[in-house]
This record gives sequence, structure tokens and C-alpha cells, in this order.
Amino acid sequence: MSFTTAEMASRLDGEVLGDKTAILTGFATADAARAGDLTFAENADYFAAAELGAATAIIAGGEFTSARKVVIRVANPRVAFARALAVFFPERAFAPGIHPSAVIAASAEIDPTAHLGPHCTVGERVRLGANCVLQSGNFVGDDSVLGEGARLFPNVTIYARSQIGRRVRIHAGTVIGSDGFGYVLDSGFQRKVPQIGNVIIGDDVEIGANSCVDRGALGSTIIGRGTKIDNLVQVGHNVTIGEHSILCSQAGISGSVKLGDACVLAGQVGIAGHLQIGNHVTIGSKSGVMHNIPDGETWLGIPAQPNKQAKRVIIALQRLPELLRKVAAWEKKLSGL
Repeated sequence: MSFTTAEMASRLDGEVLGDKTAILTGFATADAARAGDLTFAENADYFAAAELGAATAIIAGGEFTSARKVVIRVANPRVAFARALAVFFPERAFAPGIHPSAVIAASAEIDPTAHLGPHCTVGERVRLGANCVLQSGNFVGDDSVLGEGARLFPNVTIYARSQIGRRVRIHAGTVIGSDGFGYVLDSGFQRKVPQIGNVIIGDDVEIGANSCVDRGALGSTIIGRGTKIDNLVQVGHNVTIGEHSILCSQAGISGSVKLGDACVLAGQVGIAGHLQIGNHVTIGSKSGVMHNIPDGETWLGIPAQPNKQAKRVIIALQRLPELLRKVAAWEKKLSGL
């Protein structure tokens, strides 16, 4: 697969500075690039490295020019980088059809364009939309719905009554709709509270490997359109996550939390149950959230606090050994009196 720099610039909504007929045959980092490769630079250091490398052309922002390389000038180099990778390395296409080892309930409705790989199981009254892909070893429980273009990577499990939107991608080992963690102490033992709700996932959501989204005890656990969830994330029962939020690896959200739109949870964030987290909130890594957070704020720490307050606490803790030495010295002096 090859493109001229002009063809690539057209795909990236950019402009070419230099030879518009130069041929691009691949994409690589600046230090690994060879002749014919395209690379990208989002700052001056990366651009200097790209100029010294063997790449034929560089994706760069509007302030960069080069006498040595063809430059494809774009508004946002990182966005253009993502788009260029998709051009050079398109995702595998799956032919329509059902593998002979798949087990399909008679009442299931499967679009003829869908692909079902080896050892998939599809329950009663399941509906699979156009161009759905179940790669292999997938289980889709009764009465579940997968929208157009949804893709399940190997060994994903979808419990009954789950509703999954269009173009949703769920990576290997993830479980959607497992029992919420609900128990009540009854005469000295933990009695299970039946979890009779479901999971609703909006369009264009992506969920990483080995994550778990529990179904609601009553009602639904909801993940909003465009939200992206990393590997090893736990979403508890009856949680509502807004649109276009980012949940990084090993985050855990307790039951009935409401998380707003465009939030960012960094790695290993934990949120206690029944809290309200506003829109456009950022929570720093390893933070333990114990309180509601208003719109637009940044919190961090254990327990999590507003950004400025948390940083004052961190600075104070760093000074604590020095303060303890001073206190000990004063105690020694005072004891001598």
C-alpha cells in the first residue's frame, strides 16, 4: 500500500510543503523510519529528530518547515498521527458468516453481514446488527442486543439483556452484565440481593481487556456514548457514566455512582458508592474519592481533595521529617530546663 504525499495530506486535511509526488509506503517513529516512511512530530525536539532520520515525510504543526524533508502541515499532529496509522494499518476485515462450531439459538436474529467465529454462543432472542463481529469464544446471553458494527474480541462474555450500541468494541476477557456486588447481613450471614437489572452501553464506546461492568440491582448500569475504558477497570452496579469520559487502568467505581461527561479517571482511582461526580472532572492517579465533586474540578490524593489543597498537603508531608527533627531538638532543650 502506497500513497503520494499529496494523497496523504488530503486524507489528513493537511497541506504539503515540498515534493507532492514523493511516495509513502509506511509509518514509523523517527528513529526507526526508513526511506518511504512517514513519521510525525508534535514539538521541536521530535521535529529535529525526524529531520535527522531517514523518513521521507513528517507530519507536523503549522510552525514547522524543513529544507531536508517533505512536511505535511496539519492543525493537530497527534490527531493526524492517529488517522495516518489507520490508513497504513487498517483493522482486519471479517467476512460475513457463521463458523460451524458456533451455537446459535433458533430465536436469535443475526444480520447476514455479521461474522461469528469459532465456538461462539448466542442465546435466545439475541439481535446482532449489521457488520457485527464476534471473533471467537464469545457468549451473548438471552435478549441481548448488539448494534451495527459492534465488535467482540475473543472470550468476551455478555450476560442476558445487555444492550450494546453501534460500533462498540469490547476487548478480550471482559465481562458485561455480571452480578452486582450486593449483599445484606441476615441473621449472621451475607444474603445475596438478586441483581435483576441490565447494562446499557452507548454508541462508540470502547472497553479494554479484562474489565467488568456489573448489571444493575434494579434498573441499568449505563455507559454513555463515546466513553473509553481501559484494561482492568471495574464498574459497579447501577453506575451511570456520561459521554466521552476516559477511565484508565485499574480504576474502580462503586455502585450507584454518577459520573459526568468528559471526565478523566487516572490509573487506580477508586470512587466510593453513591457519589455524584460532575462534568469535566479530572481525578489524579491512585486517588480515593469519598465526596461529591462539582463540575470542572481536579482532585487527587487519599482521601481525594481539590487539586490545590491536595498539593499543599503533599508539600507539608514532605517537610514533616524536618519538622519532627526540630520538635525533637526543642523537646531536648526544654527538658534540660
